[in-house]
Amino acid sequence: MVATVEVPHMNAGDGETSYANNSLLQRVVISKARPIMEETIENMFSTTIFPGCFNVADLGCSSGPNTLLVLSEILDIIHEMCRQVNRKTPEFQMFLNDLPGNDFNTIFKSLPAFYKQRKLNGSSSKSCFIAGVPGSFYGRLFPSTSVHFMHSSYSLHWLSEVPENLDLNNKRNIYMAKSSPSCVYQVYLEQFQRDFSLFLSLRSEELVCSGRILLTFLGRSIADPSSKDCCYLWELLTKSLLELVDEGLIEEAEVDSFNLPYYTPYENEVREIVLKQGSFHLDKLEIFGVNWDPSGDVSNKRCVFNKYSSGQNVANCIRAVAEPMLANHFGDFIIDPLFAKYATHVAEHLAVEKTKHVNIVISLTKK
Repeated sequence: MVATVEVPHMNAGDGETSYANNSLLQRVVISKARPIMEETIENMFSTTIFPGCFNVADLGCSSGPNTLLVLSEILDIIHEMCRQVNRKTPEFQMFLNDLPGNDFNTIFKSLPAFYKQRKLNGSSSKSCFIAGVPGSFYGRLFPSTSVHFMHSSYSLHWLSEVPENLDLNNKRNIYMAKSSPSCVYQVYLEQFQRDFSLFLSLRSEELVCSGRILLTFLGRSIADPSSKDCCYLWELLTKSLLELVDEGLIEEAEVDSFNLPYYTPYENEVREIVLKQGSFHLDKLEIFGVNWDPSGDVSNKRCVFNKYSSGQNVANCIRAVAEPMLANHFGDFIIDPLFAKYATHVAEHLAVEKTKHVNIVISLTKK
């Protein structure tokens, strides 16, 4: 069993396979969740006396353009609200959190350009202070009652660790699948329940009274934990790994012993955990879908669907996220052939069915 805090992080740098260059999906999700973030901050603004310094934390910030996009959106929302009521804009302390293996250096190198752009847009860079906070959000990160607003996008479906004994019960799978026995679904659910409850408990200690959290994470649309919209993406990756087994590149036992520290909950599971943990009011829960390949969204009439380019786009996205875990377990040498096969399998699937990612957004207020 490999603990999430020790290995998973996105592909670093700004190369062809980096997360920075393969995070369009996450950018689209952030954009779709923005109206809920605006509503959350506006509601907080109307019911809270803003301090001289407003402390914001982005949990699981990763690296690349999306990291500072989130900060820009928060700053823009508050600046506009202050302008409308002729109120002085507070200073901002922005905390960027991720695991110690995250590519913080790339983020920090991009800060001068970020501050320059903020200044060109009419916002004073002197009022915004940005700091990195390495560490797992399944542990304490900040002093008690010190943060006003917390945000996290596409992080909380990653568990603190792989549930125990999966290699004994989930053979020839790397995640929940149609062929997985019911005990596999149960241990994944129990791990998510423990992790999400712990996350909420820790954040309630760090937030000020009536502080807010906005969380966006992958979920599923129905109660069935083996539903295609949350599992099939990984079943295709499993299929690709098993083809490498057939070719003698890896052993089947290596596949059996690899399981993802990942869980996509159903909305009722999320509601129940928030209610049972008891530290927060659940102000809003919304669900929306995004195509596996958001660049091929059928709503864009100018975009001609090409299954192979879409398959490659999806493979690049998953590689940017999963390569460190896969390379750590199987070795670097399998990565290129694995994702070549995976891109083909995804392309063939998308030619038949435009499967979507299901996204859950929740807005919480500390009691």
